[in-house]
Amino acid sequence: MSRDPEKNDGNSNDVPSYTTDAVFGEITKDGPNYRNVGWVGTSVLMMKTQIGLGVLSIPSAMDTLGYIPGIISILAIAIITTWSDYIVGTFKIRHPEVYGIDDAGGLMFGKVGRYCFSAAFVLFWIFVGGSGILGISISLNSVSTHGACTAAFVAVAAIMAFIGSSIRTLSRVSWLAWVGLSGILTALFIVTVAVGVQDRPAAAPQEGPWTPDFKLFARPSFAEAVAAEATIVFAYCGTTAFFAIISEMREPKLYTRSLIFCQSTVTITYIIVGTVIYYYCGSYVASPALGSAGVMVKKISYGIALPGLLATTMISLHILGKFIFVRILSGTPHLTSNSFVHWATWLGCIGGVTTISYIIASAIPVFGELVALIGALLGTLMSFQPMGCMWLFDNWRRERNMRWYLMVCFCVFVIVSGTFLMVSGTYGSVVAIINSYKQSGGSAAWSCADNSNSV
Repeated sequence: MSRDPEKNDGNSNDVPSYTTDAVFGEITKDGPNYRNVGWVGTSVLMMKTQIGLGVLSIPSAMDTLGYIPGIISILAIAIITTWSDYIVGTFKIRHPEVYGIDDAGGLMFGKVGRYCFSAAFVLFWIFVGGSGILGISISLNSVSTHGACTAAFVAVAAIMAFIGSSIRTLSRVSWLAWVGLSGILTALFIVTVAVGVQDRPAAAPQEGPWTPDFKLFARPSFAEAVAAEATIVFAYCGTTAFFAIISEMREPKLYTRSLIFCQSTVTITYIIVGTVIYYYCGSYVASPALGSAGVMVKKISYGIALPGLLATTMISLHILGKFIFVRILSGTPHLTSNSFVHWATWLGCIGGVTTISYIIASAIPVFGELVALIGALLGTLMSFQPMGCMWLFDNWRRERNMRWYLMVCFCVFVIVSGTFLMVSGTYGSVVAIINSYKQSGGSAAWSCADNSNSV
């Protein structure tokens, strides 16, 4: 692939001199430029695939696990997923024809691996899009004090997500990510400060003396513990999106720089937000966490976070829609042209995945439990096991020294731990969803009832 030297930072609208790409084929000035994301834009896109939905449930996960186990879990999952993310980059550079996890599965396990990972990828991002649409509806309900039927807000969220996700290139979507990331971080820190200066959280008894009832070590049931772990996994499981992101980088060799910046920022944010909000709210922490500091702060924080929730959902649907789009038009000139077939296929893919995500959001309107279910069933499968297999695939025939044996042991640990979290976490999440529907907090499918606890 020929190209002129490019600047290494930021994003640029200039079309580089790419002629052909292993994934997108010929790239010209007459079509969309699929190779124009700088390393800074890459970092923001990476952070936005993670900070957005998962972080809103981190404090409640810490309430389930306790302070110390919660922090240890965040750090442990951060280390494993950072390694997994790094493997995505090295695997892509060694195999430039790889665009998604299904391509990697095909290289490692043949057609069976390609089809299985493709199905898991589609299901995962469909559910992420659904939880994003649900999060937007919660935000709209909070800002308006349940000003309309929740089912209507879910539909509005889906329409807005479709419009934003139909932007064709990640270099342009990255500007939405900038706005969204700024909004969600600002909202989180407003809530973090607010719970620290208030007398007590909104859900706590408002009369008599009160002190936070946080616990260093909690005593959850097995189902509760693994569901909480799955929630933390979900907060880090943007891993499979990184294949698509690095595929649109101007300089893929700068991927590791973007990754380190992303994971450092994400982990620091999770620890600060999780520990401070849980310390001051204890068992009265809300999920999503933006509702923990009272009605007024809740309205303000959700209003500021709304662009961030929108950006997360748009990016999720964009990544999934483009995955299907590339698979349909791969090898044809329509992939990088402005033809009718190109536009019809593109809008059809985005419209299809948005519609299915809307159905998911309407059918399972329980935010915390939906996040845990996604993280357990599909998040670990997309962020743990494949990357262990990818390292073994690329390094199995290398010199077998001590470092090699240690890495093999680590890969086996990642595969086994990921499988355990997937099976046990799915069980815990399903139990939590069933319990939620048995209690008054559970909402019916396609319901008009408030899902933000505003009324």
